[in-house]
Amino acid sequence: MEGDLRLGYVSLLSLRYLPRLLGAAAMELPGLRVRLHQDSSAGVADMVLTGSLDLGFVRDLSAVPAELVASVFARERVMAALPTGHPLAGAEALDLAELRDEQFVLPTESALPALRGQIHHVCEAAGFTPAVRPVRQPADRGTARPAGTGHHLRPLCGAPGRLESTVTAVHRPDPDPAVRRVLDLATELYGGG
Repeated sequence: MEGDLRLGYVSLLSLRYLPRLLGAAAMELPGLRVRLHQDSSAGVADMVLTGSLDLGFVRDLSAVPAELVASVFARERVMAALPTGHPLAGAEALDLAELRDEQFVLPTESALPALRGQIHHVCEAAGFTPAVRPVRQPADRGTARPAGTGHHLRPLCGAPGRLESTVTAVHRPDPDPAVRRVLDLATELYGGG
């Protein structure tokens, strides 16, 4: 397959998913040149809608216009990141209610509004409103592994339903064969939704 594929993505995907996906695409589609563009979920979705990009990988489905086709290609469990030395850092899993007195670092309202809302909802269902500590963070970094080695990721239990973040592929209806093949590769590599 020859040609260009204009692929948009949000920041965290460049570390977690794109290297493996692009490697597989290079092996299977050696004539395909991939042009990358990083932006927010809303920016990527808008560029796909206007035809500036052929395919986009986003985290926030609320940013995807109804005119685009969206399919989840990966799901990630949201976990608590606790600093080394925190009294709960050694636990196998944490009951969400155990975090009621902690300060939460959440994605910004503009980066991942759906995930932020989901976390607020499950905390309120567990009997508390999360105290959110303001931080500056890059767009769409909602489930990034904390920088450095001083943090422990722990699964959350006791939440009504499982807290998840999704990675979604978006494209215009009737994509060309290159878009379809890269989507197939993503599903093969990451198991889909």
